[in-house]
Amino acid sequence: MMALTERQPQSEKKAARARPMSAKAVVVLCATSFFVGLLLSGRMTLLMPPPSGSVGAASSGHGSRLSLFSDDCEHRHKLDEGNPNDIMNEVSRTHQAIQSLDKSVSSLEMELAVERAKQNGGLGAAVPSKRGRRPPRAFVVIGINTAFSSKKRRDSLRDTWVPRGERLRRLEEEKGVVVRFVIGHSATPGGALDRAIDVEDAETRDFMRLDHVEGYHELSSKTRTYFTAAVATWDADFYVKVDDDVHVNLGMLTSRLARYRTRPRVYVGCMKSGPVLSQKGVKYHEPEYWKFGDEGNRYFRHATGQIYAISKDLASYISINQPILHRFANEDVSLGAWLIGLEVEHVDDRSLCCATPPDCEWKKQAGNVCAASFDWSCSGICKSVDRMRAIHSACGEGDGAVSNNFAAAAA
Repeated sequence: MMALTERQPQSEKKAARARPMSAKAVVVLCATSFFVGLLLSGRMTLLMPPPSGSVGAASSGHGSRLSLFSDDCEHRHKLDEGNPNDIMNEVSRTHQAIQSLDKSVSSLEMELAVERAKQNGGLGAAVPSKRGRRPPRAFVVIGINTAFSSKKRRDSLRDTWVPRGERLRRLEEEKGVVVRFVIGHSATPGGALDRAIDVEDAETRDFMRLDHVEGYHELSSKTRTYFTAAVATWDADFYVKVDDDVHVNLGMLTSRLARYRTRPRVYVGCMKSGPVLSQKGVKYHEPEYWKFGDEGNRYFRHATGQIYAISKDLASYISINQPILHRFANEDVSLGAWLIGLEVEHVDDRSLCCATPPDCEWKKQAGNVCAASFDWSCSGICKSVDRMRAIHSACGEGDGAVSNNFAAAAA
């Protein structure tokens, strides 16, 4: 009986010792061990001398951080106490950097949208693209709108401001300036009109052929198709449309456009706001005049149709959305309508709409060479075939201007 009573307390003690610890006790023990270890390791680090070389590295790293901090403070201090011009220069550089970043983001977004549209068949037109290959880079693509009956006009441009043969190829490869006459096909593809262009193109190699039926009342559709095909063919910063009865100084045009190279969504031209003509039978009659408000209203501000330029992201936008872009009677109004609801910078550049001599000649003598010249009364140069050479002689910028002006603008 005594043995049994003595064993019972011992078994109870063993049972007590075998009881597991509570979860709260484990957490407290772990936390205490962690903080004690952290404290001891910190003291050991303070007591132990650093190995050779580590002092220099540590002090160097610490010193570099102090140096960066002090340099930044010193820079701000100088801006606060320095010349106000320094502050304005700093603000200008920051603004330019922001614009450049905005343009890069905008271009990337548009490139992504174009690729998605291509994969989904959303471009809405046959374009000469090679699967798996990016289009060649260019600074500007200049599309000269022309017609089957305008061979003499084309020759007058080739004799003046449009380079021929090897010069045209070198301009494209060395300066990134692409110049092409833009034309579609006749209502009967393969007919006499199309064959005449085939012969001319085989000799000059300066045409851009569109999947489009030619016709004066189809200029809005041709403009959409041109931008779509141009974006698919060349990866350019700017895309220009110009009529074949306009005189252009390529060097001045490229230097003007280079000013806006870092800006996103740029629309450059001579901005105007003409009357909406509701009377039938008159030139530039607008059948959908009622959409622009009451009779006597004027169009929204847009670039005149003789020549204008849009940046890559806007051309890509037209390429992606061309099946649903509405066409008005006048192609310059149509382009303005496509862009009016977007975040677009409208640049009113009067150098793109100088008058013919003596106006452009006087401006050249004053050191302000015009980018483009034409007669407002004729919506182009009156009798351009007969007068283009004389205008080029009076208002042309001279040989080598593309290289000189483009290099100066890029500097």
